[in-house]
Amino acid sequence: MRRLYHQTLSPFCRKIRLVLAEKKIEVELVAEKPWERRIDFLRMNPACQVPVLKIDDLVLCDSGAIFEYLEETFPEPSLLPETPEGRAEARRLAAWFDDKFHREVTANLLYERVNKKLARTGYPESEKIKAGRQNIHYHLDYIGWLMEHRRWLAGDTLSIADFAAAAHLSCLDYVNDIDWSRNAGLHEWYAKIKSRPAFRSILADLVPGFTPPQHYADLDF
Repeated sequence: MRRLYHQTLSPFCRKIRLVLAEKKIEVELVAEKPWERRIDFLRMNPACQVPVLKIDDLVLCDSGAIFEYLEETFPEPSLLPETPEGRAEARRLAAWFDDKFHREVTANLLYERVNKKLARTGYPESEKIKAGRQNIHYHLDYIGWLMEHRRWLAGDTLSIADFAAAAHLSCLDYVNDIDWSRNAGLHEWYAKIKSRPAFRSILADLVPGFTPPQHYADLDF
């Protein structure tokens, strides 16, 4: 029995959901609200963070650690390039989005406007939202620049770098915070990854109180 404890608009959970779907690993999704600090959830992960993947008696926490476990135990299809240099680049970019992009953009836009409302922890801070809107531009341009030189973000093959980036962008796209017309490379890359079967469940997500824009689930956006 495999269960993934997740939050719908968590980019870290979405990254693991994409990995699981790409590798065709069946899993039961269990919605978790970390801010409620359920005792049973805290026993699994004292950090009280999602995602948590439970496989029988094995409990795996942290999206990076979960990915590495899945990559080793379900190696096909591989989501890391063949060469050491390629694997290092894929991990670097995955860390870029899970750390730098997360701090500068996702936390300032998504968490301020969505998570605070869901958890009832206060009102959005306008300065943080302003910072997020400013910061997102150079990140989107960076993706466009990468796609001028590569087929996928880390090189010639789809990798964890693409899923990490797409997880964050899909969350922000749900609340209409992405300007897809900013550059062609960005749009073409997201259209390509959005069209993969692994993305179907992500595009079907709905969050009570928040309605995605019409283009969110449209493959021809």
